Amino acid sequence: MKQLCIGTLLFFCFTKNTFSQTTGLGSWNIINLQYNHNTKLNFFGEAQLRSLKLYNHFHYYEYKAGLMYKVNTDLKVGLGGGSYQTYKEGGDFLLPKNNNEFRLWPQVILTQMFGKIKVEQRYRAEMRFTTSGYRNRFRYRLGLSYSFGKAHIGYKPFLLGLSNEVFFTNNEPYFERNRFLASLTYKPTKTTSIQAGYLHQFDYKINDETGRDFFQVGYFIEFNNR
Repeated sequence: MKQLCIGTLLFFCFTKNTFSQTTGLGSWNIINLQYNHNTKLNFFGEAQLRSLKLYNHFHYYEYKAGLMYKVNTDLKVGLGGGSYQTYKEGGDFLLPKNNNEFRLWPQVILTQMFGKIKVEQRYRAEMRFTTSGYRNRFRYRLGLSYSFGKAHIGYKPFLLGLSNEVFFTNNEPYFERNRFLASLTYKPTKTTSIQAGYLHQFDYKINDETGRDFFQVGYFIEFNNR
C-alpha cells in the first residue's frame, strides 16, 4: 500500500512540468452511450467535440464505438475504433486539416479498491491510420476516484476523480503526450452521469492536436437489457 501511494503521487506530480503550453481555456465536450447486454458484456458509443477557446475556435471532433467484456471483478478487456478529425488552429473547423485519422484500439482495465478509494489502470494500444501514414501508439492511464453523498439504491450521487495519462510510440522521441484530468461527477440516476472538470494536455512534437487547458463537460447514459 505504501509503495502504491508513493508511485501514484510521483505519477501525478509528473504533470507539474507540463504546464508551459497554457494559452487560455478551451472546451472539451463528451456524450457517451453504453448498452449493458448482461453483467459481463457491454457496448458503447461516444462522440467528442473540442475547441481551443471557450466554445469558440472548434478544431477537433471524434466518434467511436466498441465493446467491453468483464472477465472478473477487477479485470475488463475491450476493443474499439473510430474517426478522429483535427482542423487547423485559428477558427472554427478551418481547412486544411492537421489530421484525418481512423483508429483501432484494444485495451485492458484493472481496478482495485483501497478503502474508499478506487484505483483504475487502463492500458491501450492504438493502431492509427493517419494523414501522415500508419502509426502505433501506447497509452497508460492511472485514475483515482472517490464516491460520496447520501447513498441511493446501489450508488452514491457524487464522484471525485483524478487521472493522468501518458502516451508513447515505438519511434523517437517515444514520448508524445501527457493528459491530466480533475473532475466532479453527479449521478441524478443510477444510469445517467454528468461530469465537469479541468483537463490539461501537453503535447510533444505531434501535429494531430495542440496541448491546452480545457473545461470538460460530459454526459453519460447507460441502457440495460431487460
